[in-house]
Amino acid sequence: MSLLLLAPWTRLSLLVVLLVAAGACVLLYEPQRVLSEGWPPGLPVGTAVMLFAAGYGVCAAAFVPRPLLNLAAGAVFGTQFGLLAAIGGTVLGAGIAFGLGRVMGQEALRPYLRGRWLQAADGQLSRHGFRSMLAVRLFPGVPFVVANYCAAVSRCGWLPFLAATALGVVPNTTAYVIAGASASSPGSPAFLVSFGFIVVSVAAAGAVAWRKRHRLAPARIPAAPCEPAPQHPPVVTGVSHGP
Repeated sequence: MSLLLLAPWTRLSLLVVLLVAAGACVLLYEPQRVLSEGWPPGLPVGTAVMLFAAGYGVCAAAFVPRPLLNLAAGAVFGTQFGLLAAIGGTVLGAGIAFGLGRVMGQEALRPYLRGRWLQAADGQLSRHGFRSMLAVRLFPGVPFVVANYCAAVSRCGWLPFLAATALGVVPNTTAYVIAGASASSPGSPAFLVSFGFIVVSVAAAGAVAWRKRHRLAPARIPAAPCEPAPQHPPVVTGVSHGP
């Protein structure tokens, strides 16, 4: 509660420092390698999945790329348990980022949502939270962390955000988990199908972004044609000018 008593810009500054520190730790220590080493012998698989999901969530909130985490989940647990661990970790990581952005950044950043596209995105997330977040999660070109913090700054609710995240990441996550589970046999049908899905989805995202790029350009206001100055007729009065 004491954090909420701080000024909005103080909270935002703390959030920036926290995110920079998290990014630096990811670059220095590469925590995703720990997740790919498997779980200790004798640990029940259910406990291992929950621990992996918890580590996945922290890493995802700290800017570790989700494709690496999804591949690690498939390599460690196989397809079924790997998918559970990956989706659970994704929802947890999204919730961590959403909560941090909502508590520490929303109040300071909302007054600056003045651009046309920022206002449009905020309106969509605020009024149609589930539908908008579902589209964002299904579209692989939108970075995971960026989507989390954009939703946190908007008025999107917790339940629509988390539900759309859990549902929308299933197709892409499944492909990466299967690829990780079958990476030891790259010629197998499972690996080829999953890898093909990943390639097609990335190519489709790039094509859509390329076609929609003109919408990001500011609208040009056509210049008004120059109109000739109005010609006023001479003023005729009844005053005599001579004797």
